[in-house]
Amino acid sequence: MSPSKSDVIVESRQQLLDYLTLSGCPREQWRIGTEHEKFGFDRQTLQPLPYEGERGIEAILKGFTEFGWAPVEEHGKLIALVKDGCSVTLEPAGQLELSGAPLEHLHQTCAETGEHLREMRQIADKLGVGFLGMGFHPRARREEMPWMPKGRYAIMRRYMPTVGSLGLDMMTRTCTVQVNLDYSDEADMVQKFRVGLALQPLATALFANSPFTDGKPNGYLSYRSWIWTDTDNDRTGMLPFVFEPGFGFERYLDWVLDVPMYFVGRQGRYIDVAGQSFRRFLEGNLPGFEGQLPTMKDFEDHLTTVFPEVRLKRYLEMRGADAGPWNRLCALPTFWVGLLYDQDALDACSELIADWSTEEMQALRLAVPRHGMRAAFRDTTAQQLIAKVLQIAAEGLRKRGQVDCEGNDERVFLQPLIELALAGRTPADFKLDLYRGPWRESVDPVFRDYAF
Repeated sequence: MSPSKSDVIVESRQQLLDYLTLSGCPREQWRIGTEHEKFGFDRQTLQPLPYEGERGIEAILKGFTEFGWAPVEEHGKLIALVKDGCSVTLEPAGQLELSGAPLEHLHQTCAETGEHLREMRQIADKLGVGFLGMGFHPRARREEMPWMPKGRYAIMRRYMPTVGSLGLDMMTRTCTVQVNLDYSDEADMVQKFRVGLALQPLATALFANSPFTDGKPNGYLSYRSWIWTDTDNDRTGMLPFVFEPGFGFERYLDWVLDVPMYFVGRQGRYIDVAGQSFRRFLEGNLPGFEGQLPTMKDFEDHLTTVFPEVRLKRYLEMRGADAGPWNRLCALPTFWVGLLYDQDALDACSELIADWSTEEMQALRLAVPRHGMRAAFRDTTAQQLIAKVLQIAAEGLRKRGQVDCEGNDERVFLQPLIELALAGRTPADFKLDLYRGPWRESVDPVFRDYAF
């Protein structure tokens, strides 16, 4: 997870390929970076939080500065915070995201998450607000969601409805948890990318936690996952070419160069170039920037605007899970570290998926948002596949041998997923039971029972 020289002018495609090719690192330098988002809400009204005001997102960000976080502004507006390799940033509707530091093991990851949530809770209690981890906002309508004062979001807000019907919902009403993982070289990247994509629907099923829309059941267990199927097909999905012979950094770069851009950042402002390809920019033919070449920062920005189920930057991002409570924020990186950071586990996963066709993987991807662990795959179910994969992950974690002061290895964080797999029921299934039972067909109690 190494930095780059962002102000360097890109004069050739080879520079971009080198950016990716030289991003590998030795196994002993592999790290774990976890990101997770949550919805803020007013405890009295349960409404989403505006940016401004005494109970707004800006006030929450200012509260973090009391814990040593340094403010980051855009045109005089506080939009982010940084401290010790971490950042707190804002998603389009004020979903608060912690982007964690690159850490060595999962005990550190959970400690980092716990510290962040403790700070957040102290700030929230003072302001009379709360935070909820779910994949989709259970109550607020799209028009009730606020918009944060970030220039890139204004451009995306204009462009999204031109390429899909659910892009604005993706921006404003979804939350996720993801993990960023390293690789050693191109072969290792390819193996991890293929395993990550093929098994991503299983992670979606395990973490499915978005069964409500506008206060009612929506017919899905992970509506957040379904939303990505009608957001912008130019930049999302399972990327079948990853499984083709010869896939590597060069093939991924070719895809990225043709994904439509959103913006170009210059002098602290975002300039709308939505719909244009980065390839034209690299050729010096980007409309409005004729004769100008991109910088590495332009390329890095563009990489953040592609949204496949697994994303390659200078590391791999596992992107298929709904947000949830503290134990599942720790469980998501644990799941993928167990599968991808031990070679025997990675090889076992590669063997498991070796004869899966891209059509079968896509069918599973489309079935899981609605059916969760009950989704069918050949003559089995997602639940049975998950059981196999969790065994592989547990063995991978055992072999890592990372223990805490009480002698517990990293498998302790996998336990919530094992319990879900044994039950064959997603977090969304349990919430639907409560909705039809003790909650008396109201989603309002979720803000009491499941808030951080």
